[in-house]
Amino acid sequence: MSNQKGQKALVSGFSKKTKVERIAWISEQFNNSQQATALLETYTHPDTKRQSLHDDFIENAITNFYLPLGVAPNVIINGKTLTIPMAIEESSVVAAAANAAKFWATKGGFQARILGTEKVGQVHFIFDGNPNTLQTFFSTHKTILLQSTDSITKNMRARGGGITSLKLLDKTTLLDGYFQLDVRFDTKDSMGANFINSCLEQLAKTLLELAAQYADFLENEKAIEVVMSILSNHVPNCLVEASVSYPVAELLTNVAESELFAEKFVQAVLIAEVEPYRAVTHNKGIMNGIDAVVIASGNDFRAVAAGVHAYAASSGQYRSLSKAEIKDGIFHFSLTLPLAIGTVGGLTKLHPMVQWCHELMGLPNAEELMQIIAVAGLAQNFAAVKSLVTTGIQRGHMKMHLLNILNQFEATPDEKEIVLKHFKKHTVSHHAVVEVLEKLRSK
Repeated sequence: MSNQKGQKALVSGFSKKTKVERIAWISEQFNNSQQATALLETYTHPDTKRQSLHDDFIENAITNFYLPLGVAPNVIINGKTLTIPMAIEESSVVAAAANAAKFWATKGGFQARILGTEKVGQVHFIFDGNPNTLQTFFSTHKTILLQSTDSITKNMRARGGGITSLKLLDKTTLLDGYFQLDVRFDTKDSMGANFINSCLEQLAKTLLELAAQYADFLENEKAIEVVMSILSNHVPNCLVEASVSYPVAELLTNVAESELFAEKFVQAVLIAEVEPYRAVTHNKGIMNGIDAVVIASGNDFRAVAAGVHAYAASSGQYRSLSKAEIKDGIFHFSLTLPLAIGTVGGLTKLHPMVQWCHELMGLPNAEELMQIIAVAGLAQNFAAVKSLVTTGIQRGHMKMHLLNILNQFEATPDEKEIVLKHFKKHTVSHHAVVEVLEKLRSK
Protein backbone atom coordinates (compact mmCIF):
# COMPACT_ATOMS: atom_id res chain seq x y z
CA MET A 1 0.00 0.00 0.00
CA SER A 2 1.73 3.18 -1.16
CA ASN A 3 0.85 6.83 -0.84
CA GLN A 4 0.17 8.74 -4.04
CA LYS A 5 2.74 11.26 -5.20
CA GLY A 6 1.82 14.90 -5.59
CA GLN A 7 0.53 17.76 -3.49
CA LYS A 8 -2.79 17.37 -1.68
CA ALA A 9 -5.01 20.45 -1.60
CA LEU A 10 -5.38 22.10 1.81
CA VAL A 11 -8.46 20.92 3.69
CA SER A 12 -10.77 23.32 5.51
CA GLY A 13 -12.64 22.44 8.71
CA PHE A 14 -11.02 19.00 9.06
CA SER A 15 -11.59 18.85 12.82
CA LYS A 16 -15.31 19.48 12.28
CA LYS A 17 -15.69 16.50 9.97
CA THR A 18 -17.10 13.27 11.33
CA LYS A 19 -14.72 10.38 11.86
CA VAL A 20 -16.09 8.65 8.75
CA GLU A 21 -15.54 11.81 6.70
CA ARG A 22 -11.98 12.22 8.01
CA ILE A 23 -11.12 8.63 7.08
CA ALA A 24 -12.66 9.04 3.63
CA TRP A 25 -10.61 12.20 2.99
CA ILE A 26 -7.38 10.54 4.16
CA SER A 27 -7.96 7.34 2.21
CA GLU A 28 -8.22 9.30 -1.03
CA GLN A 29 -4.49 10.00 -0.66
CA PHE A 30 -3.62 6.30 -1.14
CA ASN A 31 -3.37 4.36 -4.38
CA ASN A 32 -5.75 1.77 -2.95
CA SER A 33 -8.23 3.78 -0.89
CA GLN A 34 -10.34 0.73 0.02
CA GLN A 35 -7.31 -1.10 1.40
CA ALA A 36 -6.22 1.99 3.35
CA THR A 37 -9.68 2.33 4.92
CA ALA A 38 -9.89 -1.37 5.68
CA LEU A 39 -6.60 -1.27 7.60
CA LEU A 40 -7.84 1.59 9.78
CA GLU A 41 -11.03 -0.33 10.49
CA THR A 42 -8.99 -3.41 11.46
CA TYR A 43 -7.48 -1.47 14.36
CA THR A 44 -10.77 0.09 15.45
CA HIS A 45 -12.17 -1.41 18.64
CA PRO A 46 -15.34 -3.47 17.98
CA ASP A 47 -16.98 -2.03 21.13
CA THR A 48 -18.23 1.37 19.91
CA LYS A 49 -18.46 2.74 23.45
CA ARG A 50 -14.86 1.86 24.18
CA GLN A 51 -13.70 3.19 20.81
CA SER A 52 -15.52 6.45 21.48
CA LEU A 53 -13.60 6.72 24.77
CA HIS A 54 -10.30 6.26 22.91
CA ASP A 55 -11.30 8.81 20.27
CA ASP A 56 -11.90 11.42 22.96
CA PHE A 57 -8.29 11.19 24.17
CA ILE A 58 -6.99 13.21 21.19
CA GLU A 59 -8.16 15.41 18.31
CA ASN A 60 -8.79 14.24 14.74
CA ALA A 61 -8.83 10.58 15.83
CA ILE A 62 -9.13 8.01 13.02
CA THR A 63 -8.22 4.66 14.67
CA ASN A 64 -5.94 3.12 17.30
CA PHE A 65 -2.18 2.57 17.14
CA TYR A 66 -1.27 -0.49 19.19
CA LEU A 67 1.84 -1.20 21.25
CA PRO A 68 2.49 -4.69 22.64
CA LEU A 69 1.92 -5.04 26.38
CA GLY A 70 4.18 -7.52 28.17
CA VAL A 71 4.99 -8.23 31.80
CA ALA A 72 8.12 -8.80 33.85
CA PRO A 73 7.35 -11.19 36.73
CA ASN A 74 9.31 -11.93 39.91
CA VAL A 75 10.24 -8.29 40.59
CA ILE A 76 10.95 -7.97 44.31
CA ILE A 77 10.88 -4.38 45.61
CA ASN A 78 11.45 -3.73 49.32
CA GLY A 79 10.51 -7.35 50.03
CA LYS A 80 7.28 -7.29 48.01
CA THR A 81 6.96 -9.42 44.86
CA LEU A 82 5.34 -7.72 41.87
CA THR A 83 4.58 -8.30 38.21
CA ILE A 84 5.35 -5.16 36.23
CA PRO A 85 3.47 -4.25 33.00
CA MET A 86 5.58 -2.91 30.12
CA ALA A 87 4.20 -1.34 26.91
CA ILE A 88 6.97 -1.17 24.31
CA GLU A 89 7.75 -2.24 20.75
CA GLU A 90 11.48 -2.96 21.05
CA SER A 91 12.63 -6.57 21.06
CA SER A 92 14.39 -7.94 24.17
CA VAL A 93 13.38 -5.14 26.55
CA VAL A 94 10.78 -7.13 28.48
CA ALA A 95 12.97 -10.24 28.41
CA ALA A 96 15.92 -8.28 29.78
CA ALA A 97 13.88 -6.80 32.63
CA ALA A 98 12.46 -10.24 33.49
CA ASN A 99 15.92 -11.82 33.45
CA ALA A 100 17.33 -9.12 35.71
CA ALA A 101 14.38 -9.49 38.08
CA LYS A 102 14.95 -13.25 38.25
CA PHE A 103 18.69 -12.75 38.84
CA TRP A 104 18.12 -10.41 41.79
CA ALA A 105 15.10 -12.28 43.19
CA THR A 106 17.52 -14.89 44.62
CA LYS A 107 19.70 -12.16 46.10
CA GLY A 108 17.18 -10.17 48.14
CA GLY A 109 15.61 -8.24 45.29
CA PHE A 110 15.64 -4.48 44.71
CA GLN A 111 15.51 -1.69 47.26
CA ALA A 112 13.82 1.63 46.48
CA ARG A 113 13.16 4.88 48.32
CA ILE A 114 11.75 8.34 47.65
CA LEU A 115 14.20 11.23 48.02
CA GLY A 116 11.75 14.07 47.27
CA THR A 117 8.43 14.92 45.62
CA GLU A 118 8.76 18.64 44.86
CA LYS A 119 7.41 19.90 41.51
CA VAL A 120 8.03 23.27 39.89
CA GLY A 121 6.04 25.96 38.13
CA GLN A 122 6.99 29.44 36.92
CA VAL A 123 5.35 32.72 35.98
CA HIS A 124 7.73 34.41 33.54
CA PHE A 125 7.40 38.19 33.31
CA ILE A 126 9.19 41.38 32.27
CA PHE A 127 9.70 44.39 34.54
CA ASP A 128 11.89 47.31 33.49
CA GLY A 129 11.90 49.14 36.81
CA ASN A 130 14.00 48.97 39.97
CA PRO A 131 14.46 45.32 41.13
CA ASN A 132 14.51 46.40 44.79
CA THR A 133 11.15 48.13 44.37
CA LEU A 134 9.74 44.99 42.77
CA GLN A 135 11.04 42.84 45.63
CA THR A 136 9.37 45.12 48.17
CA PHE A 137 6.14 45.00 46.17
CA PHE A 138 6.29 41.19 46.05
CA SER A 139 7.03 40.79 49.77
CA THR A 140 4.13 43.10 50.64
CA HIS A 141 1.64 41.22 48.46
CA LYS A 142 2.90 37.63 48.69
CA THR A 143 0.08 36.58 51.03
CA ILE A 144 -2.53 38.05 48.67
CA LEU A 145 -0.99 36.20 45.75
CA LEU A 146 -1.15 32.88 47.60
CA GLN A 147 -4.69 33.51 48.87
CA SER A 148 -5.86 34.11 45.30
CA THR A 149 -5.25 30.39 44.58
CA ASP A 150 -7.24 29.12 47.58
CA SER A 151 -10.22 27.90 45.55
CA ILE A 152 -7.88 25.96 43.23
CA THR A 153 -5.70 24.44 45.96
CA LYS A 154 -8.50 23.60 48.43
CA ASN A 155 -8.89 19.94 47.48
CA MET A 156 -5.16 19.39 47.07
CA ARG A 157 -4.51 20.95 50.49
CA ALA A 158 -7.10 18.58 51.98
CA ARG A 159 -4.97 15.68 50.68
CA GLY A 160 -1.83 17.15 52.25
CA GLY A 161 -0.46 18.86 49.14
CA GLY A 162 -0.60 22.30 47.55
CA ILE A 163 1.80 25.19 47.07
CA THR A 164 4.88 24.70 49.27
CA SER A 165 6.79 27.89 48.39
CA LEU A 166 6.53 31.10 46.35
CA LYS A 167 9.58 33.22 45.50
CA LEU A 168 10.46 36.16 43.28
CA LEU A 169 13.60 35.45 41.24
CA ASP A 170 15.67 38.15 39.52
CA LYS A 171 16.88 36.75 36.17
CA THR A 172 18.01 40.05 34.68
CA THR A 173 21.59 38.78 34.30
CA LEU A 174 20.21 36.30 31.76
CA LEU A 175 17.76 38.58 29.96
CA ASP A 176 16.98 42.27 30.34
CA GLY A 177 13.99 42.85 32.61
CA TYR A 178 13.38 39.12 33.12
CA PHE A 179 11.86 37.99 36.44
CA GLN A 180 10.08 34.87 37.66
CA LEU A 181 7.59 33.83 40.22
CA ASP A 182 9.13 30.51 41.23
CA VAL A 183 6.45 28.24 42.67
CA ARG A 184 6.99 24.83 44.26
CA PHE A 185 4.26 22.23 44.67
CA ASP A 186 3.41 18.90 46.29
CA THR A 187 0.70 17.27 44.16
CA LYS A 188 0.46 14.00 46.16
CA ASP A 189 -0.84 11.15 43.92
CA SER A 190 -1.50 13.43 40.94
CA MET A 191 1.11 14.23 38.32
CA GLY A 192 -0.38 17.70 38.73
CA ALA A 193 0.18 19.41 35.39
CA ASN A 194 -3.32 20.88 35.12
CA PHE A 195 -3.38 21.78 38.82
CA ILE A 196 0.00 23.53 38.63
CA ASN A 197 -0.84 25.45 35.45
CA SER A 198 -4.17 26.60 36.89
CA CYS A 199 -2.41 27.90 40.01
CA LEU A 200 0.21 29.69 37.91
CA GLU A 201 -2.33 31.39 35.68
CA GLN A 202 -4.23 32.62 38.74
CA LEU A 203 -1.02 33.94 40.28
CA ALA A 204 -0.21 35.75 37.02
CA LYS A 205 -3.69 37.25 36.89
CA THR A 206 -3.46 38.48 40.48
CA LEU A 207 0.05 39.80 39.89
CA LEU A 208 -1.18 41.93 36.97
CA GLU A 209 -4.16 43.20 38.94
CA LEU A 210 -1.93 44.23 41.85
CA ALA A 211 0.60 45.82 39.50
CA ALA A 212 -2.14 47.92 37.90
CA GLN A 213 -3.44 48.93 41.31
CA TYR A 214 -0.01 49.96 42.57
CA ALA A 215 1.50 51.27 39.32
CA ASP A 216 2.63 54.50 41.01
CA PHE A 217 4.58 52.56 43.63
CA LEU A 218 6.29 50.49 40.93
CA GLU A 219 7.19 53.74 39.12
CA ASN A 220 6.78 52.09 35.75
CA GLU A 221 4.18 52.85 33.11
CA LYS A 222 4.28 49.33 31.71
CA ALA A 223 4.47 47.92 35.24
CA ILE A 224 4.59 44.15 34.70
CA GLU A 225 4.23 42.25 31.43
CA VAL A 226 3.51 38.53 31.92
CA VAL A 227 5.03 36.47 29.11
CA MET A 228 3.78 33.01 30.12
CA SER A 229 2.77 30.82 33.04
CA ILE A 230 3.71 27.13 32.82
CA LEU A 231 4.94 24.18 34.86
CA SER A 232 8.47 22.87 34.39
CA ASN A 233 9.26 19.25 33.53
CA HIS A 234 12.65 19.78 35.16
CA VAL A 235 12.02 18.37 38.64
CA PRO A 236 15.45 17.81 40.24
CA ASN A 237 13.88 17.58 43.70
CA CYS A 238 11.26 14.97 42.78
CA LEU A 239 13.63 12.03 43.08
CA VAL A 240 13.57 8.27 43.53
CA GLU A 241 16.44 5.85 44.10
CA ALA A 242 16.54 2.13 43.25
CA SER A 243 19.44 -0.11 44.23
CA VAL A 244 20.81 -3.62 44.61
CA SER A 245 23.82 -4.94 46.54
CA TYR A 246 25.37 -8.36 47.08
CA PRO A 247 28.72 -9.95 47.96
CA VAL A 248 30.95 -9.92 44.88
CA ALA A 249 32.12 -13.50 45.42
CA GLU A 250 28.57 -14.83 45.23
CA LEU A 251 27.27 -12.94 42.17
CA LEU A 252 27.92 -15.77 39.69
CA THR A 253 28.75 -19.49 39.83
CA ASN A 254 32.35 -19.19 41.05
CA VAL A 255 34.46 -16.59 42.81
CA ALA A 256 36.90 -15.84 39.99
CA GLU A 257 34.13 -15.40 37.43
CA SER A 258 32.15 -13.23 39.87
CA GLU A 259 35.09 -10.95 40.61
CA LEU A 260 35.92 -10.46 36.93
CA PHE A 261 32.26 -9.74 36.12
CA ALA A 262 31.87 -7.21 38.95
CA GLU A 263 35.08 -5.38 38.01
CA LYS A 264 34.13 -5.14 34.33
CA PHE A 265 30.60 -4.08 35.23
CA VAL A 266 31.81 -1.23 37.45
CA GLN A 267 34.28 -0.17 34.76
CA ALA A 268 31.51 -0.08 32.15
CA VAL A 269 29.37 2.17 34.35
CA LEU A 270 32.35 4.43 35.07
CA ILE A 271 32.90 4.83 31.33
CA ALA A 272 29.28 6.00 31.00
CA GLU A 273 29.98 8.44 33.82
CA VAL A 274 32.82 10.19 31.97
CA GLU A 275 32.07 9.61 28.26
CA PRO A 276 28.92 11.39 26.96
CA TYR A 277 28.69 9.29 23.79
CA ARG A 278 28.45 6.16 25.91
CA ALA A 279 26.30 7.87 28.55
CA VAL A 280 23.53 8.67 26.06
CA THR A 281 23.22 5.04 24.96
CA HIS A 282 23.62 3.83 28.55
CA ASN A 283 20.74 6.05 29.69
CA LYS A 284 18.66 5.14 26.63
CA GLY A 285 18.78 1.57 27.92
CA ILE A 286 17.55 2.77 31.30
CA MET A 287 14.71 4.63 29.56
CA ASN A 288 13.69 1.41 27.78
CA GLY A 289 12.49 0.12 31.13
CA ILE A 290 11.22 3.43 32.46
CA ASP A 291 9.21 4.48 29.40
CA ALA A 292 7.62 1.03 29.07
CA VAL A 293 6.14 1.24 32.60
CA VAL A 294 5.34 4.96 32.32
CA ILE A 295 3.29 4.28 29.16
CA ALA A 296 1.58 1.24 30.70
CA SER A 297 0.65 3.32 33.76
CA GLY A 298 -0.90 6.09 31.64
CA ASN A 299 1.72 8.72 32.45
CA ASP A 300 3.47 11.26 30.23
CA PHE A 301 6.65 9.57 28.96
CA ARG A 302 7.76 12.69 27.06
CA ALA A 303 7.73 14.77 30.25
CA VAL A 304 9.54 12.04 32.15
CA ALA A 305 12.20 11.67 29.44
CA ALA A 306 12.80 15.44 29.25
CA GLY A 307 13.23 15.69 33.02
CA VAL A 308 15.45 12.61 33.25
CA HIS A 309 17.85 13.76 30.53
CA ALA A 310 18.04 17.28 31.99
CA TYR A 311 18.98 15.68 35.32
CA ALA A 312 21.65 13.56 33.61
CA ALA A 313 23.25 16.79 32.32
CA SER A 314 22.87 18.81 35.53
CA SER A 315 26.63 18.69 36.25
CA GLY A 316 27.33 20.50 32.99
CA GLN A 317 28.18 17.25 31.20
CA TYR A 318 25.78 14.48 30.21
CA ARG A 319 26.50 11.50 32.50
CA SER A 320 25.26 8.05 33.48
CA LEU A 321 22.15 8.01 35.67
CA SER A 322 23.30 4.82 37.39
CA LYS A 323 26.29 4.26 39.68
CA ALA A 324 28.27 1.10 40.46
CA GLU A 325 31.02 0.34 42.93
CA ILE A 326 32.70 -2.45 44.89
CA LYS A 327 33.19 -1.62 48.55
CA ASP A 328 34.40 -4.02 51.24
CA GLY A 329 33.70 -6.98 48.96
CA ILE A 330 30.12 -5.88 48.24
CA PHE A 331 28.85 -5.02 44.75
CA HIS A 332 26.61 -1.93 44.80
CA PHE A 333 24.51 -0.78 41.84
CA SER A 334 22.02 2.09 42.03
CA LEU A 335 19.97 4.52 39.99
CA THR A 336 18.70 7.97 40.98
CA LEU A 337 16.38 9.93 38.71
CA PRO A 338 13.56 12.50 38.75
CA LEU A 339 10.05 11.16 38.16
CA ALA A 340 6.98 13.40 38.09
CA ILE A 341 4.17 10.87 37.67
CA GLY A 342 0.70 10.24 39.06
CA THR A 343 -1.81 7.53 39.87
CA VAL A 344 -4.89 9.77 39.67
CA GLY A 345 -6.01 12.13 36.91
CA GLY A 346 -5.24 12.01 33.20
CA LEU A 347 -5.68 8.56 31.65
CA THR A 348 -5.11 6.68 34.90
CA LYS A 349 -8.84 6.36 35.57
CA LEU A 350 -10.06 6.50 31.96
CA HIS A 351 -8.06 4.03 29.87
CA PRO A 352 -9.25 0.47 30.65
CA MET A 353 -5.81 -1.09 30.06
CA VAL A 354 -4.14 1.54 32.22
CA GLN A 355 -6.53 0.66 35.03
CA TRP A 356 -5.72 -3.01 34.49
CA CYS A 357 -1.99 -2.28 34.71
CA HIS A 358 -2.42 -0.34 37.95
CA GLU A 359 -4.39 -3.21 39.45
CA LEU A 360 -1.70 -5.68 38.33
CA MET A 361 0.85 -3.61 40.28
CA GLY A 362 -1.37 -3.63 43.38
CA LEU A 363 -2.89 -0.16 42.93
CA PRO A 364 0.23 1.77 43.96
CA ASN A 365 0.14 5.38 45.08
CA ALA A 366 2.37 7.88 43.27
CA GLU A 367 5.41 7.28 45.47
CA GLU A 368 5.10 3.50 45.13
CA LEU A 369 4.76 3.83 41.36
CA MET A 370 7.89 6.02 41.28
CA GLN A 371 9.76 3.18 42.97
CA ILE A 372 8.40 0.56 40.56
CA ILE A 373 9.39 2.64 37.53
CA ALA A 374 12.89 3.29 38.91
CA VAL A 375 13.39 -0.42 39.55
CA ALA A 376 12.33 -1.19 35.98
CA GLY A 377 15.00 1.22 34.77
CA LEU A 378 17.66 -0.28 37.02
CA ALA A 379 16.73 -3.84 36.00
CA GLN A 380 16.95 -2.88 32.34
CA ASN A 381 20.33 -1.21 32.86
CA PHE A 382 21.71 -4.18 34.77
CA ALA A 383 20.66 -6.61 32.04
CA ALA A 384 22.16 -4.43 29.29
CA VAL A 385 25.51 -3.84 31.00
CA LYS A 386 25.70 -7.51 32.04
CA SER A 387 25.30 -8.54 28.40
CA LEU A 388 27.83 -5.97 27.21
CA VAL A 389 30.61 -7.15 29.54
CA THR A 390 29.91 -10.87 29.03
CA THR A 391 28.33 -12.28 25.85
CA GLY A 392 27.87 -9.00 23.99
CA ILE A 393 24.59 -7.19 23.38
CA GLN A 394 23.78 -8.62 19.95
CA ARG A 395 23.58 -12.28 20.93
CA GLY A 396 20.45 -11.88 22.99
CA HIS A 397 19.01 -8.93 21.11
CA MET A 398 19.22 -10.48 17.65
CA LYS A 399 17.61 -13.71 18.82
CA MET A 400 14.69 -11.67 20.09
CA HIS A 401 14.71 -9.69 16.83
CA LEU A 402 14.60 -12.91 14.80
CA LEU A 403 10.81 -13.12 14.92
CA ASN A 404 10.54 -9.55 13.63
CA ILE A 405 12.66 -10.50 10.61
CA LEU A 406 10.59 -13.63 9.97
CA ASN A 407 7.36 -11.65 10.18
CA GLN A 408 8.78 -9.06 7.81
CA PHE A 409 9.17 -11.81 5.20
CA GLU A 410 5.77 -13.34 6.07
CA ALA A 411 7.23 -16.66 7.16
CA THR A 412 4.74 -19.46 7.70
CA PRO A 413 4.47 -21.24 11.09
CA ASP A 414 6.41 -24.22 9.66
CA GLU A 415 9.13 -21.92 8.29
CA LYS A 416 9.40 -20.13 11.64
CA GLU A 417 9.85 -23.43 13.46
CA ILE A 418 12.67 -24.54 11.15
CA VAL A 419 14.46 -21.16 11.16
CA LEU A 420 14.22 -20.75 14.93
CA LYS A 421 15.70 -24.21 15.39
CA HIS A 422 18.53 -23.38 12.97
CA PHE A 423 19.53 -20.20 14.82
CA LYS A 424 19.76 -21.90 18.18
CA LYS A 425 23.23 -22.94 16.98
CA HIS A 426 24.05 -20.09 14.59
CA THR A 427 24.62 -16.34 14.83
CA VAL A 428 21.56 -14.27 13.93
CA SER A 429 21.83 -11.52 11.34
CA HIS A 430 19.35 -10.09 8.87
CA HIS A 431 21.38 -11.45 5.94
CA ALA A 432 21.69 -14.91 7.52
CA VAL A 433 17.95 -15.15 8.16
CA VAL A 434 17.12 -14.15 4.58
CA GLU A 435 19.62 -16.67 3.26
CA VAL A 436 18.12 -19.53 5.31
CA LEU A 437 14.59 -18.56 4.27
CA GLU A 438 15.55 -18.42 0.57
CA LYS A 439 17.20 -21.86 0.72
CA LEU A 440 14.18 -23.24 2.54
CA ARG A 441 11.74 -21.82 0.00
CA SER A 442 13.83 -22.92 -3.00
CA LYS A 443 13.30 -26.52 -1.96
